[in-house]
Amino acid sequence: MVRRTPFGLPSREQILEFIQTADDTVGKREIARHFGLKGQEKISLKALLKDMAEEGLIDGKKTAFHRMGGVPRVTVLRVVEIDEGEPVAIPESWQPDDAVPPPRLRVIEKKKQAALRVGDRILARTEEAGRGWVAHPMKKLPSNEGAVLGVIELDGSGKPWLAPVDKKVRNSSPVSDMGQAEEGNLVLAEPAGRGFRAGMKVIEVLGDPLAPRSFSLIAIHKYGIPHTFPEAVLKEAEAAAKLPLSEDSREDLTHLPIVAIDPADARDHDDAIWAEPDGEGGFTALVAIADVSYYVRPGGVLDREARKRGNSVYFPDRVVPMLPEVLSADVCSLKEGEPRAAMACHLAIDAEGKVTGWRFTRAIVRIAHNIAYEDAQAAIDAGDAPQHLTNLWDAWKLLAGARAARDPLELDLPERRVQLDEQGRITDIAVRERLDAHRVVEDFMIAANVAAAKALEAKTSPVVYRIHEPPTREKLIALRDYFDSIGKNLSLGQVITPGLFNRMIKDIADPSEKALVMEAVLRSQTQAYYGPANAGHFGLALGSYAHFTSPIRRYADLLVHRALVDSYRLEQPKPKGEKLPPATGLSDHDREDLSRITDAISLTERRAMEAERDTIDRYVAAWLAGHVGQVFTTRITGVQKFGFFATIVDLGGDGLVPVSSLGREYFRHDEGAHALIGEDTGQTYTVGQVLQLKLAEANPLTGALKFEPVDADGQPIEPRGSRPDMRRGNGGKPAPRKDGKGKHVVGQRGRPGNIRHQGRGKRK
Repeated sequence: MVRRTPFGLPSREQILEFIQTADDTVGKREIARHFGLKGQEKISLKALLKDMAEEGLIDGKKTAFHRMGGVPRVTVLRVVEIDEGEPVAIPESWQPDDAVPPPRLRVIEKKKQAALRVGDRILARTEEAGRGWVAHPMKKLPSNEGAVLGVIELDGSGKPWLAPVDKKVRNSSPVSDMGQAEEGNLVLAEPAGRGFRAGMKVIEVLGDPLAPRSFSLIAIHKYGIPHTFPEAVLKEAEAAAKLPLSEDSREDLTHLPIVAIDPADARDHDDAIWAEPDGEGGFTALVAIADVSYYVRPGGVLDREARKRGNSVYFPDRVVPMLPEVLSADVCSLKEGEPRAAMACHLAIDAEGKVTGWRFTRAIVRIAHNIAYEDAQAAIDAGDAPQHLTNLWDAWKLLAGARAARDPLELDLPERRVQLDEQGRITDIAVRERLDAHRVVEDFMIAANVAAAKALEAKTSPVVYRIHEPPTREKLIALRDYFDSIGKNLSLGQVITPGLFNRMIKDIADPSEKALVMEAVLRSQTQAYYGPANAGHFGLALGSYAHFTSPIRRYADLLVHRALVDSYRLEQPKPKGEKLPPATGLSDHDREDLSRITDAISLTERRAMEAERDTIDRYVAAWLAGHVGQVFTTRITGVQKFGFFATIVDLGGDGLVPVSSLGREYFRHDEGAHALIGEDTGQTYTVGQVLQLKLAEANPLTGALKFEPVDADGQPIEPRGSRPDMRRGNGGKPAPRKDGKGKHVVGQRGRPGNIRHQGRGKRK
């Protein structure tokens, strides 16, 4: 029997309890039915609910109520953050005034569902659990209904449209509320209501889409990369930066001429190296790494922010650091002539280049030189390098010999470098030259990373491994089928090793064919990731491998440092009066749930890679926008039934060549051979093939390029659509399109189909 108030109505507490415990959406009708209210009581209930809304006890919706500060039992949520691999979401529609922030719900993902990303929308069942709310996804909702990046454009009648900056989104959307935006502005917008006709509402104006730094800003918003530090994080970083170096408890290595060799435009300096002959044909070497674990303590707000970011993100015009700049670019960075806290990896290298011993200490170092790769290489080539630099090269030659014997995967993958002037304008885009100086640093870093993994294994300590598993059988079968199509053999009965692929590539003399095979081998590889269970590193041909050498920019390396601190008793004494968390090793929470952390940082790494690649594509497209109509030497990178993708040799930038532009004959798609084959002439377009293509379009906002084939004289090939197509029975004109009721329609819902950009918000 439901307890009533003296006037027949339930109390405020009873209504709140019912709203909070109901399984379904609660409205006035459900409340009346539950408490058995009739007639005049329903009218009184309406007044009571209005009073409760005004008192801030419940929200003010007419069709459904929830407790103020809570969420409906079933509602639409938007993922706003990935915290240690766990999505965090907020209600998409939040009615309380701005003084009441939307609740944050931990999303409990189902194992078989695809991982959620920032910006994803879900329909979820919610419940209170412990001190907070959790959400159980019921279904993932279309992402195009959430906030999107675009550029405001006006059509001929002055009506505003949102042109997308994501090349995967092909159509523009009408804008019903421009807010403070103007034509040509880059904006963040969200649906103003349900359905296409409701249009988009501008929620943030980001400025000129083609201004310097805008391309990276697009990627930051698109991928939800945290790019501003909360005030509490900055304060803790400032406090950490003032920590003394505790000279009595650190090994003094300031007398050694340690050098940091980095890119000329490096924003931070994680690592430095030194070596000298040991008198027995080998070398004693040192890899000094910034001691970030001393400044970033487990459990603090600085640590939580670093874990959320997972890694720094590097763009041509800016870096989004994992740590505030007072640490990443100053106190932790190994700068020339400055005393710095370091984690030192001491290595013994024998005459065959094998690392026969290692030890780890906390040290103070003073870098002798910060030198660019090009300058170090020039000094070596000129024969006038200082002795400590010559020693590094001699030690590296031993390490390189051991590497060759190990036979890791060798793929020549060019890296594009975007050069900007002081105003952020592009001055050049070129492939970064691969020097011996790069290999010197790389092989020293690999040696230190292997030593860190094995040192932790020796102590049965938790290890954050860098894992690269061998190709899956499915990918190997696809690779074998591809090799069969080009007359090469790959037997799956043998042990698949990196060296097997290297020998196949080495035996190919023709550069075009070699590029083709390298592309195929690259596609067969699995994605590297972080994890606590060792599965080896296939690409490097190593049984144990961890990341130890870049703790300023990778959270995985920071965890490895902390594990070394614990395993080898490298904890530093706590300064008197210091308020930061005292311990610098792994926390108990990290030890108990390491796989959750590694899953999270693997995701942030992929996010960074995609954002960096997208931004480079936009810079390349912006650079090429002034070269539309020119013919370039390109290499085919992918083939689909609708056409193929090609990239400009020595520059990059993937562009589409539609199959309709290949001429009048019909082209058949051979999926196994990754080829398009002409049925009449046998003309074949396949991955790795080098050919001349004309640049037809370059869209800086999306990074999209479009190419057209040319004949031997450099003239465009007559496209298939240029001749009358008698099968249409309409004199070569496209047949009128009809809707489901047989009525003729024009365009797509009467709006511009695909507004493409080649300038500042201009429509072409």
